[in-house]
Amino acid sequence: MNKAISAHELNIDLQGGEETALFKWLLASFLMGKRIQGAIAAKAYQVIVEQHQRDTPQKLAHCSHRQLVVMLGQAHYVRYDESTASRLLALAHKLNAEYDGKIGNIVEASADRQAFEKRLGEFEGIGPKTVEIFMREAAAVLF
Repeated sequence: MNKAISAHELNIDLQGGEETALFKWLLASFLMGKRIQGAIAAKAYQVIVEQHQRDTPQKLAHCSHRQLVVMLGQAHYVRYDESTASRLLALAHKLNAEYDGKIGNIVEASADRQAFEKRLGEFEGIGPKTVEIFMREAAAVLF
């Protein structure tokens, strides 16, 4: 079993509940929620967010599928690179289109934590594991 990688280890400060930090943690949780080694998922996060500065849903949505596949490849996140690239783009587009690019707007649209988790699960590629990873640290600042 991989040791859980925390937001802090990825230099994500969730304390203020700031949108960019929440999005970065959602992105990291998304990558770690797949059946892939935690270190590789963390590296993929670093390549996408730190190296290529895709740290908002707007910036991520402006990537091409090919660019994302290349970024994932840089991190050796290769087993699911094509599907992950598609799902990351779908995540960014849905977040932008339905929630104005803000995780806080998902919270506002949800009656409670359970409703929020259900809405998160409606994003393509976000399953129970990703929700669990994200909520492990985000719940304290969101609810």
